[in-house]
Amino acid sequence: MNPFAPLIGQDLAVQLLLAACDRDRLAPAYLFAGPDGTGRGLAARCWAPLLLADQSGRVARGNHPDLLWVEPTYSQQGTLIPASQAQAQGIQRRTPPQVRLEQIRQITQFLARPPLAAPRSLVVIEQAETMAEAAANGLLKTLEEPGQATIILMAPSPELLLPTLVSRCQRIPFYRLSEQAMAQILQTHGFTEILDAPAVLALAQGSPGAAISHWQQLQAIPPELRDRLQQRPNSLQVALELAQAIDAGLDVEAQLWLCRYLQQQGWSQQQLQSQQLLQLEQAQKQLRAFVQPRLVWEVLLSAWVQDAEGN
Repeated sequence: MNPFAPLIGQDLAVQLLLAACDRDRLAPAYLFAGPDGTGRGLAARCWAPLLLADQSGRVARGNHPDLLWVEPTYSQQGTLIPASQAQAQGIQRRTPPQVRLEQIRQITQFLARPPLAAPRSLVVIEQAETMAEAAANGLLKTLEEPGQATIILMAPSPELLLPTLVSRCQRIPFYRLSEQAMAQILQTHGFTEILDAPAVLALAQGSPGAAISHWQQLQAIPPELRDRLQQRPNSLQVALELAQAIDAGLDVEAQLWLCRYLQQQGWSQQQLQSQQLLQLEQAQKQLRAFVQPRLVWEVLLSAWVQDAEGN
């Protein structure tokens, strides 16, 4: 049985990982480099059982005492909250989560003991590019002497990591997927409707994970607001009311995403002029600069009404 069967469209990565096991030539550290949502995490989950097989050849499954999976966290009153749990706990921050120095210290402690059940320990670090310099330098010391361990770093590009970290890793490349592979994955996971959403697919740029994330972001917009966004405001009053609805119905992160979505939709369907696309870009900059969101949308949508009246 092929352990990498769930991973579609990343043949080179699969070949490299299987060859490392077949030849028993595992590197101390690997860098899974490629766009988010293209299968890096899935590849690590498929590979982990092979790396953690016991001496009899039995393959580990489920939770394992010799596996440590690290993801970026928020710091909440001295407690580290994984990004995957932040929404459920109602945590909303303007700054993105990070892989923190405290987590690197946890990795060091984890690797200080010998493996309990497997021939090696395995550490997987998601979004390694979010490490601050102190955390990256701390990890560098661990990579120099990993002991009986394999460490996997995941990042969109090697350029986002310290060169000294990259130089100690064997790179496993992940690429954007073809339309055919995208369709296969989306259909397999029950997201066939995304195939009829060209703006979502364009935003995803060959990443099925990103396509699903963008689709879920679109569906999270209240239905009434989604309907109103399908129509360009035809009067100043309608523009001001729509700006109020966007500000009341969406947080800033969702508003930033909406700007990108409207840009892509307007460009792909030729619904917006180049000036209006630039105005959406300016709106994103203003939202990131903490300008009052309702004011940003009032100015943007009012300008669109004036452009329509001028034509």
